[in-house]
Amino acid sequence: MRWVLLVALLALGACGTARAPRTGTEAAGDWSCVPYVRARTGLPIRGDAWEWWEGGAAFARSRVPRAGSVLVMMRTSRLPQGHVSVVARVVSSREIRVDHANWASGRGKGRVARDQPVLDISPGNDWSVVRVWYPPVNGYGATAYPAYGFIHPG
Repeated sequence: MRWVLLVALLALGACGTARAPRTGTEAAGDWSCVPYVRARTGLPIRGDAWEWWEGGAAFARSRVPRAGSVLVMMRTSRLPQGHVSVVARVVSSREIRVDHANWASGRGKGRVARDQPVLDISPGNDWSVVRVWYPPVNGYGATAYPAYGFIHPG
Protein backbone atom coordinates (compact mmCIF):
# COMPACT_ATOMS: atom_id res chain seq x y z
CA MET A 1 0.00 0.00 0.00
CA ARG A 2 2.83 2.42 0.83
CA TRP A 3 4.40 1.72 -2.55
CA VAL A 4 1.16 2.63 -4.37
CA LEU A 5 0.86 5.85 -2.36
CA LEU A 6 4.49 6.76 -3.08
CA VAL A 7 4.05 6.19 -6.82
CA ALA A 8 0.87 8.30 -6.83
CA LEU A 9 2.59 11.14 -4.98
CA LEU A 10 5.60 11.06 -7.31
CA ALA A 11 3.33 11.13 -10.35
CA LEU A 12 1.41 14.10 -8.98
CA GLY A 13 4.64 15.87 -8.07
CA ALA A 14 5.68 16.00 -11.71
CA CYS A 15 2.79 18.29 -12.62
CA GLY A 16 4.76 21.52 -12.34
CA THR A 17 7.74 20.67 -14.47
CA ALA A 18 8.65 22.61 -17.58
CA ARG A 19 8.82 19.35 -19.53
CA ALA A 20 7.43 19.90 -23.01
CA PRO A 21 5.01 17.41 -24.53
CA ARG A 22 6.46 14.91 -26.99
CA THR A 23 3.49 15.43 -29.28
CA GLY A 24 1.26 18.36 -30.08
CA THR A 25 -1.96 16.68 -29.02
CA GLU A 26 -3.65 17.33 -25.71
CA ALA A 27 -4.93 13.78 -25.51
CA ALA A 28 -1.51 12.22 -25.89
CA GLY A 29 -0.84 12.21 -22.15
CA ASP A 30 2.49 13.97 -22.40
CA TRP A 31 1.63 17.45 -21.13
CA SER A 32 3.08 19.06 -18.04
CA CYS A 33 1.27 22.05 -16.59
CA VAL A 34 3.91 24.67 -17.52
CA PRO A 35 4.08 24.09 -21.30
CA TYR A 36 0.31 23.68 -21.41
CA VAL A 37 -0.32 27.00 -19.67
CA ARG A 38 2.37 28.73 -21.74
CA ALA A 39 0.72 27.44 -24.94
CA ARG A 40 -2.74 28.54 -23.78
CA THR A 41 -1.79 32.01 -22.57
CA GLY A 42 1.24 32.97 -24.63
CA LEU A 43 3.03 34.08 -21.46
CA PRO A 44 6.80 33.91 -22.02
CA ILE A 45 7.53 32.75 -18.46
CA ARG A 46 10.11 30.00 -17.97
CA GLY A 47 10.97 27.65 -15.12
CA ASP A 48 8.99 25.32 -12.93
CA ALA A 49 5.43 26.25 -11.98
CA TRP A 50 6.31 27.73 -8.56
CA GLU A 51 8.78 30.09 -10.29
CA TRP A 52 6.02 31.64 -12.38
CA TRP A 53 4.96 34.04 -9.65
CA GLU A 54 8.28 35.88 -9.68
CA GLY A 55 8.64 35.32 -13.42
CA GLY A 56 5.29 37.01 -13.96
CA ALA A 57 6.26 40.22 -12.15
CA ALA A 58 6.13 42.16 -15.44
CA PHE A 59 2.43 41.31 -15.74
CA ALA A 60 -0.52 42.31 -13.59
CA ARG A 61 -0.82 39.97 -10.58
CA SER A 62 -3.43 39.80 -7.86
CA ARG A 63 -5.39 37.52 -5.57
CA VAL A 64 -8.57 38.03 -7.61
CA PRO A 65 -9.32 35.46 -10.31
CA ARG A 66 -10.53 36.35 -13.79
CA ALA A 67 -11.12 34.23 -16.85
CA GLY A 68 -7.85 33.74 -18.71
CA SER A 69 -5.62 34.41 -15.70
CA VAL A 70 -3.08 31.88 -14.41
CA LEU A 71 -3.41 30.41 -10.91
CA VAL A 72 0.09 29.84 -9.51
CA MET A 73 0.37 27.31 -6.71
CA MET A 74 3.39 27.21 -4.42
CA ARG A 75 5.72 24.28 -4.21
CA THR A 76 5.17 21.95 -1.29
CA SER A 77 6.28 18.46 -0.35
CA ARG A 78 3.32 17.16 -2.38
CA LEU A 79 3.93 19.57 -5.29
CA PRO A 80 7.71 19.96 -5.48
CA GLN A 81 7.49 21.97 -8.71
CA GLY A 82 4.27 23.78 -7.83
CA HIS A 83 1.40 23.89 -10.32
CA VAL A 84 -0.12 26.37 -12.77
CA SER A 85 -3.53 26.36 -14.40
CA VAL A 86 -5.63 28.66 -16.57
CA VAL A 87 -8.84 30.08 -15.12
CA ALA A 88 -11.61 29.01 -17.49
CA ARG A 89 -14.33 30.86 -15.58
CA VAL A 90 -15.20 32.35 -12.24
CA VAL A 91 -18.18 30.61 -10.64
CA SER A 92 -18.34 32.61 -7.39
CA SER A 93 -16.07 34.50 -5.02
CA ARG A 94 -14.92 31.12 -3.65
CA GLU A 95 -15.00 28.86 -6.71
CA ILE A 96 -13.34 28.92 -10.11
CA ARG A 97 -13.02 26.41 -12.90
CA VAL A 98 -9.60 25.79 -14.42
CA ASP A 99 -8.06 24.06 -17.39
CA HIS A 100 -4.79 22.38 -16.51
CA ALA A 101 -2.49 19.53 -17.42
CA ASN A 102 -0.95 16.69 -15.49
CA TRP A 103 -2.97 17.02 -12.30
CA ALA A 104 -4.16 13.44 -12.07
CA SER A 105 -2.07 10.34 -11.55
CA GLY A 106 -2.23 6.91 -13.16
CA ARG A 107 -3.93 6.91 -16.57
CA GLY A 108 -4.74 10.61 -16.16
CA LYS A 109 -1.09 11.61 -15.78
CA GLY A 110 0.03 14.07 -18.44
CA ARG A 111 -3.48 14.69 -19.71
CA VAL A 112 -5.39 17.94 -19.95
CA ALA A 113 -8.40 18.41 -17.70
CA ARG A 114 -10.89 21.13 -18.58
CA ASP A 115 -13.36 23.03 -16.41
CA GLN A 116 -12.07 21.49 -13.17
CA PRO A 117 -13.34 23.07 -9.93
CA VAL A 118 -10.94 24.85 -7.57
CA LEU A 119 -12.23 26.06 -4.21
CA ASP A 120 -10.82 28.94 -2.17
CA ILE A 121 -10.59 27.71 1.42
CA SER A 122 -8.46 30.55 2.77
CA PRO A 123 -9.74 32.21 5.95
CA GLY A 124 -9.57 35.67 4.34
CA ASN A 125 -11.19 34.71 1.04
CA ASP A 126 -7.96 35.73 -0.74
CA TRP A 127 -7.17 32.55 -2.71
CA SER A 128 -4.03 31.90 -0.67
CA VAL A 129 -5.15 28.32 0.10
CA VAL A 130 -7.13 26.15 -2.31
CA ARG A 131 -8.53 22.66 -2.77
CA VAL A 132 -8.55 21.16 -6.24
CA TRP A 133 -11.02 18.75 -7.79
CA TYR A 134 -9.50 15.28 -7.97
CA PRO A 135 -11.24 13.14 -10.63
CA PRO A 136 -10.26 9.72 -9.20
CA VAL A 137 -12.37 10.43 -6.10
CA ASN A 138 -14.97 12.51 -7.99
CA GLY A 139 -14.62 15.30 -5.46
CA TYR A 140 -12.28 17.84 -3.96
CA GLY A 141 -9.03 16.36 -2.76
CA ALA A 142 -8.24 16.37 0.94
CA THR A 143 -5.06 18.43 0.55
CA ALA A 144 -5.02 22.20 1.04
CA TYR A 145 -2.55 23.80 -1.37
CA PRO A 146 -1.00 27.25 -0.80
CA ALA A 147 -1.22 29.60 -3.77
CA TYR A 148 0.58 32.80 -4.70
CA GLY A 149 -2.34 34.21 -6.65
CA PHE A 150 -3.17 34.99 -10.27
CA ILE A 151 -1.11 36.34 -13.16
CA HIS A 152 -3.21 38.29 -15.64
CA PRO A 153 -1.84 38.12 -19.20
CA GLY A 154 -2.07 41.18 -21.44
